[in-house]
Amino acid sequence: MKVLTANRLTDGEAVWFGSDQVWHETIDYAEVAHDKPAEERLERLGKDSYARNEVVDVDLIDVELLEGEIRPLRLRERIRAAGPTNRTDLGKQARPRPVDEGFAAGI
Repeated sequence: MKVLTANRLTDGEAVWFGSDQVWHETIDYAEVAHDKPAEERLERLGKDSYARNEVVDVDLIDVELLEGEIRPLRLRERIRAAGPTNRTDLGKQARPRPVDEGFAAGI
């Protein structure tokens, strides 16, 4: 499984491409490609965003789904997804997480 990541050109923020065709600041909303055609589609969309000067350093990264959460396999990508390692009260890890309504309702 793979997701598309990049850095937003305006501020350098690590972002992930969502199924809603928008770049998100958290990996939680990333569209997960489960096969080669989906990966190729994400690559094309990433190249288009790069050509429009929205993002740089566009890359497909390997992920796994762990207890319903998207988790990058490489340490570098885990750090990009979480934020600073020296202050967990800052960065992305300090932001509220989205709630899965089905999970919260016990479905």
